[in-house]
Amino acid sequence: MRMPAFIRRSGVRARSTAAALLVVAAALAVGAAILLLLLQRTLITSVADQAESRAFDVANQVQEEGESGLDRELVENTRVSQLIQVVNAQNQVVASSSPRGAGAPLTDARPDSGQTVRDEVGEMPLLDDDNPYLIVARGTEFQGARYTVVVASSVETQRDTVTTVTTYLLVGFPVLLALVGVATWMLVGRALRPVERIRSRVHGIGVEQLADRVPVPASDDEIAKLAVTMNEMLDRLQAGQETQRRFVADASHELRSPIASLMAALDVIVADESGQAAPELHQVMQAETERMRRLVEDLLLLAKADDTGLQIQRTDVDLDDLVDVELRRLRTAGGPSVEGVVPAVRVTGDAAKLSQVIRNLADNAVLAAHGKVRFTLAQEGGTATVTVEDDGDGIPEQERSRVFERFVRLDASRDRGSGGSGLGLAIVDEVVRGHGGTVEISESALGGARFVVKLPVAAPAGVG
Repeated sequence: MRMPAFIRRSGVRARSTAAALLVVAAALAVGAAILLLLLQRTLITSVADQAESRAFDVANQVQEEGESGLDRELVENTRVSQLIQVVNAQNQVVASSSPRGAGAPLTDARPDSGQTVRDEVGEMPLLDDDNPYLIVARGTEFQGARYTVVVASSVETQRDTVTTVTTYLLVGFPVLLALVGVATWMLVGRALRPVERIRSRVHGIGVEQLADRVPVPASDDEIAKLAVTMNEMLDRLQAGQETQRRFVADASHELRSPIASLMAALDVIVADESGQAAPELHQVMQAETERMRRLVEDLLLLAKADDTGLQIQRTDVDLDDLVDVELRRLRTAGGPSVEGVVPAVRVTGDAAKLSQVIRNLADNAVLAAHGKVRFTLAQEGGTATVTVEDDGDGIPEQERSRVFERFVRLDASRDRGSGGSGLGLAIVDEVVRGHGGTVEISESALGGARFVVKLPVAAPAGVG
């Protein structure tokens, strides 16, 4: 059943009330129809049973005594609602409980002796104004003569009963619907009141009010769970906004330092009339420019990863070659001693990005190490493992999850003065996860931090 347009345009409260009324109305209509049919059947059955019982008694009397005394017995013992005839084989009424039944027989039914039939039993007499009586005929014999006992029972009282019940139902139907409508309206309104409070609070929360939270009802129901979920969403939005603001502030701070260095160098060059400062400052300007370039590239990589996900160009990559390149670079640059166990290991992935992972781990280890860095490459089953260790101060266990956040530095060995931007390990985490792998931190046997990168040898289904 399609709801009217004004109900479809109204709120949940009105739609819920209308739906409840429709359901209750349909249920009441079906229930009323079943009730009336059952009531009618019961009343008809009761009348028929009484008529059969009376026909049985009269038939026995005819069988024992014949026609003698029938008129007096029928008149004295027959109910007002019944009319009894005794009809002989010649189709003549030989006895009747009332003068109005002394004429023609009420039915043509002539059952055999001992048998009973009903006339109009298959009809619905209460719905048929032309059949106000239910007729029962029973056959009997007396000294070889056949008789038929006819009992006609009025169903007018039963018809009135059904009519009265129908009237009450018609009167009570709208009253009950009205009560259901009012109760549903009030209950739905009461149930939706917390939802309205949640909606109004959420409507008033702007960018500057993300610290606000919606009220959580005391009831442990779906609405309370909705409020909790809304608050959790606001927690995530607030955390995301704070992370974004911190990210922008840190990026601006990182860029400000090399820009200030470049501006200072340019001022010196302009003020130097001899022209000798330019060659001397060239190396400084080149280093600061390279620092800005790497920072911008790192920021762009992380921004793309946040926006569309990391784009992985998959090819066969020899991890041992990438690690060998880093070992040669570190040994050439001096600094801490570098050890390496590098067997041949091949994976499917993005060579440039995996090279960046190894370089970032190497730079992080060199900055933290006191005197030694170790690389270990291994493969077990379908997993390749790259382990980078140092003998530095290590990373406290409670801080190990934070080092993968952006612009996070835990101590003086990882500060801006050392050249790091705080994005290296964040990039490692993004690239490794983009390859379907994991990166973990633990304590190294050398005394410092131990970074373990695990990569699937084959490309995982659905990754990249």
